[in-house]
Amino acid sequence: MTAARITVNGDEAPISPAAPHTTVLDFLRERGLTGTKEGCAEGECGACAVLVARPGTHEPTDWVAVNACLLPVAALDGQEVVTSEGLATTAEAGTPAALHPVQEEMAVRGGSQCGYCTPGFVCSMAAEYYRPDRRAPADPAARTDPEHGPNGFDLHALSGNLCRCTGYRPIRDAAFAVGTPPEGDPLARRREQSPPEPVATEYTRDDRTFLRRNTLDETLRLLRERPDAVVIAGSTDWGVEVNLLSRRADCVVAVDRLPELRELRVAYDHIEIGAALTLTEIERRLDGSVPLLAELFPQFASRLIRNGATLGGNLGTGSPIGDSPPVLLALDASVVLADADGEREVPLADYFTGYRQSVRRPGELIRAVRVPLPLSPVTSFHKIAKRRFDDISSVAVAFALDIEDGTVRKARIGLGGVAATPIRALATEAALEGEPWTEETVEAAARVLRTQGTPMDDHRASAAYRAEMLGQSLRKLYVRTTGTVSS
Repeated sequence: MTAARITVNGDEAPISPAAPHTTVLDFLRERGLTGTKEGCAEGECGACAVLVARPGTHEPTDWVAVNACLLPVAALDGQEVVTSEGLATTAEAGTPAALHPVQEEMAVRGGSQCGYCTPGFVCSMAAEYYRPDRRAPADPAARTDPEHGPNGFDLHALSGNLCRCTGYRPIRDAAFAVGTPPEGDPLARRREQSPPEPVATEYTRDDRTFLRRNTLDETLRLLRERPDAVVIAGSTDWGVEVNLLSRRADCVVAVDRLPELRELRVAYDHIEIGAALTLTEIERRLDGSVPLLAELFPQFASRLIRNGATLGGNLGTGSPIGDSPPVLLALDASVVLADADGEREVPLADYFTGYRQSVRRPGELIRAVRVPLPLSPVTSFHKIAKRRFDDISSVAVAFALDIEDGTVRKARIGLGGVAATPIRALATEAALEGEPWTEETVEAAARVLRTQGTPMDDHRASAAYRAEMLGQSLRKLYVRTTGTVSS
């Protein structure tokens, strides 16, 4: 193994002497790249956003915006990073004085405001600027979606960036004004080449170690030897604990680049989603073919988080308010668990055993999630939170129903935020199955659904509110499917 190194704005640099837990944010700032800033230290504000070269969906390489405050710099061993300073210096064949087109639009339209959050906005905007499939609509004047610009710019790309001056209008104007990358743009040309291959990493400082192996078998043998190791992919959960709770681990093992955990396969009877694919990668590869997941993705945190977060990580942390478990429960999904002795498949409904606890054994990790086919035709995901986007659920409810000839033949309902674990609403499912899909059935089942779980009072919502939202979510589904307003 070679010494851990990272390429920043075209220049290669050693990661040493940074500690294994040192974030990309702190590493960059210590190198004088102070455009990357710390705001929240938990991936909510986007002031720390940078670009990373990752495997692309439509081109060999995508420029992906991530939160530098969450990723340990050792996780980017052998990788390429571009900061807001690097955008300026690479805009026109390395001319230092030239602003990048995104920076130019932010400046001339007054989008910079106080300037603190501007570099993060610029990096997120640049990722969208370089998105290969960004296209202007055929008739920009006829567009009806206010969150997509006449240039094809998706404002959701900025959902993880917060402006402390509340100056969103000029930022939006800047986003909607950028054109396409000019001929010869170095970062656009870089998309045509493959991203850096993952490298095996063994980085140790002060008796703490960051490890990455090349294959799943090697990783599983390592986890057998080090069952105490913290396993990370996007580090969107562990990074928060490092920053806000000062957690440290003697050994961290990265699995995000393992090829065996990054496959998406569609068979005749199931879809298998690799546990280390990011939510953005899953969203773009499935392209709406699983409508319930397509409804989940825009409501799961922000684009910056989805660019790093994985289904394996979301299920591995076992949080009762994670957004993916209710959806996967409604889809009747199972998890494929792997260790050095082999694999086993566990229905997700049997996976969680207690608060942040599961059947996963020491040395075992989630290799994939399996969703059975065919899919139920009637699905919906309801996330009740204080903000429309980029917020933690007070309650999350996912529905998947088979309704034939006006009768509910099959019902699967996943719940989050109402118990110590994500749960299936088994009693409500039983109250629906075999019954006509009518207002009377829905009202009776809604009364049952209100009693499911053990909701509690906390700063996000009261137990009574959570219970009421459960019942309301079923009524909402009924109205949506029938167009009939429930009495």
